[in-house]
Amino acid sequence: MDNRGKDPIQEGSSRSVAPSSDHLPQPTQLSRYESQKRRDWNTFGQYLSNQRPPVGISQCNSTHVLEFLRYLDQFGKTKVHFNGCVYFGQPEPPGPCTCPLKQAWGSLDALIGRLRAAYEENGGLPETNPFASSSIRVYLREVRDSQAKARGIPYKKKKKRPNRSLMKPNGDTSSSIPLHQS
Repeated sequence: MDNRGKDPIQEGSSRSVAPSSDHLPQPTQLSRYESQKRRDWNTFGQYLSNQRPPVGISQCNSTHVLEFLRYLDQFGKTKVHFNGCVYFGQPEPPGPCTCPLKQAWGSLDALIGRLRAAYEENGGLPETNPFASSSIRVYLREVRDSQAKARGIPYKKKKKRPNRSLMKPNGDTSSSIPLHQS
């Protein structure tokens, strides 16, 4: 039998052959979200281990999470005007001021969402998830409202888009209302 050019594994051979580099499984590329979630989780873990005394994830509570969020403000890029600032309430201030830079509400909200998911993916119970605590939701709401006031832009919750197709009694979802008028 001529076995030239044939893979002995495919021919039913019981002999083990080391796979060539072409057949090695490639590590799956993480999505941008998954990579960011992993980075955030590692950063939070590092923050806890740098506390005096160090805090383990299992001992972490919403107070630690709130302290972490406040700690992150020092790296923020969003100008948040104080109540007494001449630019308070102006979306486009005409000049510089000494008000602090903070983390934007949207960034904090997204961060908490990723950490909340990472906590449970790393073995935490949903009932004990410090990122899902009501105090975190209250803090995020306060940050959102204060930043909106400082910029003079009221936060408006996005309304759900109405369903354009109306369900007919016979189950037909086609609309009898024309989308384009001639």
